[in-house]
Amino acid sequence: MTSSNTDIANASSSASPDELAHFNRLARQWWDSDGPFASLHAINPLRMSFIRAHSDAGDRRVLDVGCGGGILAEALARSGAEVTALDLAEDVIAVAREHAPDHLDIDYRVADIMQFAPEHSGQFDVVTCMEMLEHVEDPASIIHALAEAVRPGGHVFLSTLNRNAKSWLLGIVAAEYLLNMVPRGTHDHRRFIRPGELARMGRAAGLKPIASAGIVYNPLTRDFSLNDRDLDVNYLMAFVKGTS
Repeated sequence: MTSSNTDIANASSSASPDELAHFNRLARQWWDSDGPFASLHAINPLRMSFIRAHSDAGDRRVLDVGCGGGILAEALARSGAEVTALDLAEDVIAVAREHAPDHLDIDYRVADIMQFAPEHSGQFDVVTCMEMLEHVEDPASIIHALAEAVRPGGHVFLSTLNRNAKSWLLGIVAAEYLLNMVPRGTHDHRRFIRPGELARMGRAAGLKPIASAGIVYNPLTRDFSLNDRDLDVNYLMAFVKGTS
């Protein structure tokens, strides 16, 4: 039900011009908590809570892939992490750089994870990739690149949307057309990923799934919450990279 946090649309390296244009047009609204990315602002504390619960306290080197305007990157940096944040939307990265306070340790880059990972293999304790995989042609290749960037024993955190009738109704029809929580045209239901599929992609990349949780929206209270048993629409998954 959340909007995309990135604009990468081709696993080989190039971004979709339409995706880039879409998010670059919205760049100046990224930090409007009542604007088109309001849902990202609302769920960010839940994402941070999930990351803290399933990573090591000493993890400091964090890579945020598909960082968008920096909502998660800033929260990670405020928690004490040294953050490198990647996105291919230049206008969005410009907004992220402008918004970040000088005291936060964030290295924003216009870069593609497919080229970045081989050059920075095993250099990060934690890698995050939120609301991005449902926007790429080959999510398995992206996950392999994320796995390459994290150190053995490090953690990878992913979020995406499940593919079923409920996610189509809530994640697209309700979120984009009825409740206006997400800009129209943000999602393509055919690219949503079932949890079992995501877990298999992770294992194929040398990552072991260790936890998952759904992000559930209550339309009566207009609040989001984490639910370990409800992965029907938006969900998070944590992985650890093997050490052998």
